[in-house]
Amino acid sequence: MCHIAGMIDAASSPFLEDAAALLGARGLTTDPELVAPWLTDWRGRFTGRACALASPADTMELSALVRLCARHGVPIVPQGGNSGMSGGATPDESGTALLLSLRRMNAIRAIDRESGRATCEAGVILQTLHEAADAEGLRFPLTLGGKGSATVGGLVSTNAGGCQVLRHGSMRALVLGLEAVLPDGQVFSQLTPLKKDNRGFDLKQLLIGSEGVLGIVTAATLKLEPAVAERVVIWAGVSSLPAARALLLHCDAVEGRSLEGFEVMPQASIDAVVDHLPSARPPLEGRHAWHVLIEVVADHTGADTLRERCETMMGDAFDKELVEDAALSANETQAEAFWLIRETVPAAERARGPAVQHDISVPVEAMPAFVETTAPMLEAEFPGTEAIAFGHLGDGNVHYHVIAPQAPDARAWNATQGKAISRRVHDLVTEWGGSISAEHGIGQLKRDELARLGDPVALSMLRAVKQALDPQGLLNPGKLI
Repeated sequence: MCHIAGMIDAASSPFLEDAAALLGARGLTTDPELVAPWLTDWRGRFTGRACALASPADTMELSALVRLCARHGVPIVPQGGNSGMSGGATPDESGTALLLSLRRMNAIRAIDRESGRATCEAGVILQTLHEAADAEGLRFPLTLGGKGSATVGGLVSTNAGGCQVLRHGSMRALVLGLEAVLPDGQVFSQLTPLKKDNRGFDLKQLLIGSEGVLGIVTAATLKLEPAVAERVVIWAGVSSLPAARALLLHCDAVEGRSLEGFEVMPQASIDAVVDHLPSARPPLEGRHAWHVLIEVVADHTGADTLRERCETMMGDAFDKELVEDAALSANETQAEAFWLIRETVPAAERARGPAVQHDISVPVEAMPAFVETTAPMLEAEFPGTEAIAFGHLGDGNVHYHVIAPQAPDARAWNATQGKAISRRVHDLVTEWGGSISAEHGIGQLKRDELARLGDPVALSMLRAVKQALDPQGLLNPGKLI
């Protein structure tokens, strides 16, 4: 097994000697300066060590490398853009693992405009895919804050969500075909999409969201949609989270097929953004308990413009006393300004000081009651804290943050009271029939909590699948299960 970290002579390790011969100088490095940036997760919570950084050029080269790792008993930690939220792409501190980068495998193999499909290698950056689809009059309907670094392979492996799940679903709904290297080096290849296929289990779905513990995604065939012909972004102020839910139902009844996003933020989050971002201007003059961002799109223009329909929709919402105030974007610049406020909430809250973040979901209809019940409960149990929820109300998924009191040592607070808060939040989510990870994955951050709270039968099935496909336990050890 490979135990070496830092600059080494490949000849000093039989595995590295074989890997260097296979991959060449461009495909394998042990230079500490080149490896170091990829050893810490995006949030800075986990830092590990690795014996080397491998960057295969294609699927066949990766297949040979995985067979080599299996022969030498070397663990593999796959990594895309290293933009995950749960430490799922960071090696442990032993230095025994090979860090595997898919970033060289970055070809868009094909875009089929007629069928609305793109076949991309794992290292394709999300923003690059957006631009390529746009050039063909199409779009890939998944976006998130890290689109400039997140890769297709990472998005598939974590079943990424984002702000358009309400209409288009997560990656599970957008992956039509998949190619992956299995733990023994075999290549699973089902890139050709079929509308109907009853040849047993849908094996690609087994790999989607598996966080690299069952196979290494090398390519995917993805669903594309027509480019947006017209878009309106609405900012509304409402009196409560149940009122926001009532507004969601109203909008869904009127514009269900066009409703693409429905985000909620409390007034405290808007205040934090305004303090953090000097250019930010609240879309509404008054203060409201909750703010709602609604995106409605049209793939083609009709007799009635989308804006006219949205004006009617919001006029009816006022008549039904569902909203206190609202503003419709006048142009694309204003639409982007509305979204910038929403996207800045996490950074603005980080600037306030230490906090524990939770990416949770409960049944959509239960989310307002969950937040209204549990937030004051947590603030009472942990005096001085502030519980804030914001995010994708339409998906039953919010980012549930508990902000610390003035703490002199953020790391110490997170390790003590912060850990106790997270445990309590996860207990409450489980009691309400929800999930402790709605879209960020389990990784190593929530692995122990999943083991503590997960359904024993489901966990047993997960472990059985892992053992069947990866009996040596070499793929992304210490993650998920």
